[in-house]
Amino acid sequence: MFDAYQVRKQFPSLANQDSLIYLDSAATTQKPTAVIDAIKHYYQTQNANVHRGSHSLTANATSKFEAARKTVQAYIQAKSEKEVIWTRGATEAINLIAQTYARTNLQPGDEILVSEMEHHANIVPWQIVAQQTGATVVKVPIHKDCTFDMEAFNRLLSQKAKIVAVAHISNVTATRNPIEEIISLTHNVGAIAVIDGAQGIVHEQVNVSELDADFYLFSGHKLYAPTGIGVLYGKLDLLNAMPPWHGGGKMVEKVSFSGTTYSELPGKFEAGTPNIAGAIALAAAIKWLDSFSRIEIEQHIHRLQEMTYKVLCELEDIRVIGFQPQSSLISFIMEGVHHQDIATLLDQQGIAVRAGHHCAHPLMDALGLKGTVRISFGIYNTVEEVEKLILAIKKAIDML
Repeated sequence: MFDAYQVRKQFPSLANQDSLIYLDSAATTQKPTAVIDAIKHYYQTQNANVHRGSHSLTANATSKFEAARKTVQAYIQAKSEKEVIWTRGATEAINLIAQTYARTNLQPGDEILVSEMEHHANIVPWQIVAQQTGATVVKVPIHKDCTFDMEAFNRLLSQKAKIVAVAHISNVTATRNPIEEIISLTHNVGAIAVIDGAQGIVHEQVNVSELDADFYLFSGHKLYAPTGIGVLYGKLDLLNAMPPWHGGGKMVEKVSFSGTTYSELPGKFEAGTPNIAGAIALAAAIKWLDSFSRIEIEQHIHRLQEMTYKVLCELEDIRVIGFQPQSSLISFIMEGVHHQDIATLLDQQGIAVRAGHHCAHPLMDALGLKGTVRISFGIYNTVEEVEKLILAIKKAIDML
């Protein structure tokens, strides 16, 4: 049986701070010893550049680096390892798509449909490329309960649409979008679907081949891996047709002043020295997660969420925003009280939560809010922590 108390011992940042209750995993997760050891082992015994040189150290580093790519390929069930591109994170992955596929293919009058609930990383890159090409970014609204407005989406979707960009799961309300239906409808009008999986990859086993998304992307640091490493999955034919984005070493076959030829995938999009340790550590995080039952992990997290939700609903002046059962986070406000004040009082009691707009200004505008308090659970959180959280919230309410 899954035991969060035993799992917690595998996280040095938590084990060394017994009083810390970390409830901000939607922002970034803490890192288990297995991941930390993978980084340490690389720098202590394998440190060398990859795809360069002829000595055994670089050959070994290259082998580990490409093995990590195969681990990710298997994890998301991509058809080819060439469909797995290393990036610095989800943000860079979306910018890569915008500045290669979108900038090459968009024309004046074309439309990019973007959900109102998106993180800024899935809005701003599309606005930039729209300005560059003459295309238009079209907002797809949400319902009052913070769910995707499928009826409005169907009205807005037309032959003008070339790209549809939506989150798998919202980072504010944990809304799980109907991405399967969205992708299917997108393809019906000849457009491509870009799925921001930064929150979704953590809580669902994703099969990109079956999902049929044209692009799916995520960050490692929300998946118990380090910061600075992410993954862009793209269909092979799309990636092959896209021009390079960054120029430099590794992404070329031959450079001369008369002309340059580029590397095949995935190297074409991986200029310069990559985050080698980060890629290896991401593979270690995936293997570590796979040592548990994902069903049991999610059942545990959902139990914590449900416990918290029930109490919040009973508290006077507390309003939960867009609650989605069986997810990992809860956003709430206290009427007449600034969200930052609540977070500060919780922090003073050793509880780390997120307060603010969560890089989702359009969603906040749609809800008529300046921000919320967000509680987000991870594999290491316990029932005892939830009980302490509830007491701390009640104390904060009494003080406010």
